[in-house]
Amino acid sequence: MTQLGQMDPPLKPGGAPQGQALYHGNCYAPLYALDEAVPKRRATAAQKAALDRARELQYVCRRCGARRDYPLGRGRWCEPCSYAATLYAAHAKARRWARELVAAPAARLVVLGAGPEERAQPETVAVVDVHRQELLHSGRTGAYGTAERSAVLDRLDELLEGCRVVHETDRGPVSRYPDMLVTPPGQPLHGDRAGLHAWLSPYRESVEKAAYVSRIWRHWYAWTSTEWSTIASEPWDQEHGVRVAWDRTTDAAADGLSMAALLHRIADGTEPVAEDALWLADGHGEPELPRRRRPRATGRA
Repeated sequence: MTQLGQMDPPLKPGGAPQGQALYHGNCYAPLYALDEAVPKRRATAAQKAALDRARELQYVCRRCGARRDYPLGRGRWCEPCSYAATLYAAHAKARRWARELVAAPAARLVVLGAGPEERAQPETVAVVDVHRQELLHSGRTGAYGTAERSAVLDRLDELLEGCRVVHETDRGPVSRYPDMLVTPPGQPLHGDRAGLHAWLSPYRESVEKAAYVSRIWRHWYAWTSTEWSTIASEPWDQEHGVRVAWDRTTDAAADGLSMAALLHRIADGTEPVAEDALWLADGHGEPELPRRRRPRATGRA
């Protein structure tokens, strides 16, 4: 077909392939009869101009207008704008996650209060109704293996049965993980114990579904360590360590209510975003996401 199009005047196949050529061991090219070929329609001047313009635009970023020395391909993002668009897509998805949680009557947030040490024993536990921002349970956790701890676990089983459960964090500090309630002091967390209580495994509809307040917030906040990163994380520095938008204290009730309020602010779009979020820092504003990157609308959103 390529050879027919290169003839003068250009031709195109006029019938079915008469055979095929094998090359490179596993590639095939159909062969057409030359005497069946018909003239190929020539492009008009306007069509040629449109094609030339389209080819030229392949080198120009459709967001910032910068021209590159190589075609940008599908989407036509330059590298900086591609990073900004990736982070903004996650930012928009975080708002959708927050809206789903805020709108779900059976969404429950489980929070542990513990000291600042990485493996400090939990002191208090709270359950918060995310939709109504209402405290459903608050109290001491008791020591591991005691009747008090057993009663707490029974109460949580009762409150969280059939609910959409959300935890605070998916990455440190370990002392904030609800799994600590069923882990003996001094021992590492173990997945086998989580099977004893369904609410120890956060609710998920898919691999990407956010079941942690920290994940939703860091995607919304969109802080990155460098301008060439597409991975949002909690802000940190050597002096103050990791920073989040809520308190981490031994008072699980106060912490849980502040997290529920945070989810409502993200759902409303009123929670601040990092000042150096890439789509703000580059001065080009919010990227217009291609259709393949736009978050899908859901009935609960």
